[in-house]
Amino acid sequence: MIELADEPMTWVMAGDSITQAAYHTHGARGWVEQVQERLHWQLKRLTDVVVNTGVSAWRATDVLGAYDFVIGRFAPDVLSLSLGTNDAVDGPDGLKEFRGAMREIIDRSAGARIVLQTPLVAGLAGREARAELPAYCQVVRELAAETGALLVDHEAHWLAEFPDGEAIPWLDDPTHPNAVGHRRMADHMLRTLGLGELTEL
Repeated sequence: MIELADEPMTWVMAGDSITQAAYHTHGARGWVEQVQERLHWQLKRLTDVVVNTGVSAWRATDVLGAYDFVIGRFAPDVLSLSLGTNDAVDGPDGLKEFRGAMREIIDRSAGARIVLQTPLVAGLAGREARAELPAYCQVVRELAAETGALLVDHEAHWLAEFPDGEAIPWLDDPTHPNAVGHRRMADHMLRTLGLGELTEL
């Protein structure tokens, strides 16, 4: 759970296009904006700062390479890392590099409460290019266990709803959530962090 401080907090959400919410929401709010709405309005934390530094197509090594720009300069109280979807294209050969980059980001962010989010389930049409995506999800789980980070397991949540992994109602394409998927992501993250879930917007 996230312990909310009496004073304003800074939240940094680093990741890829799913965090950035580029294009695939078609104008609807992405999951970061919905978490922000819960914090700012529904939990009355109007002066908390929520920064979305997601960048489309980025991998863990990209975030690490730009660490000071996308994370460090904000000195976050809470840091969310949502990566692995693009990294998984490298298959089993990329697992070591992914783990190493993620671990270094976590280690460099020792002053923040870390939230690690597994990638989503890829739809059938996107699985060939990301056949090792479950292994990348497992790395995220292992890193959470090793470091004491909070784990938001989207893969498990989506598979519980869609056991065959074909989450068509929540996806805009095989790897990007639509507006419904972003809402499900936001609510799952908020519940996991002990912050309730969005009431109607």
